[in-house]
Amino acid sequence: FRANTLFNIWIKYKPRLPEGYYNERLVKVGDTLAQIKEYKLALLQCYERYLQQFDSVNPDDVMDDVHRFKSTFFPNGVRDKKAALTFHALEARNVCIYRMVCSRDRNLQNRESLQTCLNVLTSLRLTMQVALPQENLCWLIYNGTIHIYTICRHLMVMGQSAKVLEYLLWASICMESSIPLLSVHYLTWRATLYTAVSQCYFDCHAGIHGEIFARRGLIKIDEVKQLEDISSLECTETEKIFREATLKMSVMIFKRAVYVSRKSSFRHEPKVNPRKAVSLPRTTTERLLVEMFDGAAAQFLAILEALSDNSRNLFPPHPPDEIEIRVVTSELFSAGLEILSGNSLKKQKQCW
Repeated sequence: FRANTLFNIWIKYKPRLPEGYYNERLVKVGDTLAQIKEYKLALLQCYERYLQQFDSVNPDDVMDDVHRFKSTFFPNGVRDKKAALTFHALEARNVCIYRMVCSRDRNLQNRESLQTCLNVLTSLRLTMQVALPQENLCWLIYNGTIHIYTICRHLMVMGQSAKVLEYLLWASICMESSIPLLSVHYLTWRATLYTAVSQCYFDCHAGIHGEIFARRGLIKIDEVKQLEDISSLECTETEKIFREATLKMSVMIFKRAVYVSRKSSFRHEPKVNPRKAVSLPRTTTERLLVEMFDGAAAQFLAILEALSDNSRNLFPPHPPDEIEIRVVTSELFSAGLEILSGNSLKKQKQCW
């Protein structure tokens, strides 16, 4: 009933309104419907109705060819005054399609649901690719990275990390390629995307690439910090942003380093009974924690991430084959218990 009513309104008022005004109102109504989760109505009666003006082409039919995509939806070029509205309609259409998939198959048990999500990601990437050179469309790039991240995180939970890695990488590169998005204001979000990429690598049992990408993230964060130091005075809020971004990267580095760093030195280290050791840090794992992280909260987060690496089988009935991993796992649990008991891990004055 509501769809028919809306349809009749469009038919009645379209000839009476200027085309530009009508299209703006049409897309805005779609945004309002999407906000109240009327995704199907927003999709069919607003976004797709707006896109029908382009030779009645199904957007899904042109998503495999960037030149056809541009010639179809931007015949006058991406600098045309209505290009921004078209970009917005294309992006919002994809979001509605994804939300509709979630409403009927949240766990993506149907193969078609998964494929639809991947098609949406491909469509978002193509839309952002065409919009990226236009600095005035940086808002669309930023929103696009949020949509890609949201969908990818959902698919990662469903065990599809290998399929979404390329899209998270694309979102990260987009944030680095848009000059307006290089400011410190967006650094927290960039770090979140970097972390998601690293996590994807870990999920795919490619921890070395996850650590390499996290170290790359640290370099990018430092580049922003150097520019910020040159252009403005430091403030508490800015320092907080840099600390948070650096922490996210450091946690992903620790996630692999805590295990790998032990393999070469394990046989040369004397065994220590944690219960008999009084001073903290007592083990190599605890020493690495205090070297990389300040504060119990950051250290505990690093411990949780290291223990959550699903590429390592840490628990019975299938204990890890390598004794080094078993020892590190034990030390991680021990360090976590120390933090929970209130005994913070702090650097000692003497050198190790």
